[in-house]
Amino acid sequence: MSRRNGRVIAFQALYSWDVSKSSLDDLLTFSWLQKDSEIENGEEQTTVISANAKEERTFASLIIAGTISNIDEIDKLIENHLSSSWSMDRISRVALAILRTSVYEILFQNGAEPKIVIDEAVNIAKDFDTDDSYKFINAVLDKIGKNEAKRA
Repeated sequence: MSRRNGRVIAFQALYSWDVSKSSLDDLLTFSWLQKDSEIENGEEQTTVISANAKEERTFASLIIAGTISNIDEIDKLIENHLSSSWSMDRISRVALAILRTSVYEILFQNGAEPKIVIDEAVNIAKDFDTDDSYKFINAVLDKIGKNEAKRA
């Protein structure tokens, strides 16, 4: 199973949730992710989801549901770790979705290594957000990771 793919799916779902206010149930069906069937040569072809894809979706589901359930605490923590020149409304929605899912993992996923979560968030930001957003994401998550390590 690729945890990275699960994290990408989770970030995309949180972005969708933030933009369209999709329900959690709608997000967790993953109908937005892939068509379950396609028409080919006039016949319906069912797409088979591999075991890896099922594991990735299960992992993503945990992150999605957990992030949304704890969104107030997560947002407050993010806001508390922004520099004085930043506010929540200045953060791009892509960066915010990446931050939210990563903070959820750092805070609530037992066994999640903050360094790995931060590294994954940086790489996802490089793939999906503006050129320099990964630096911002890295700085915020690094502060949160260090503070959480002190509390543990």
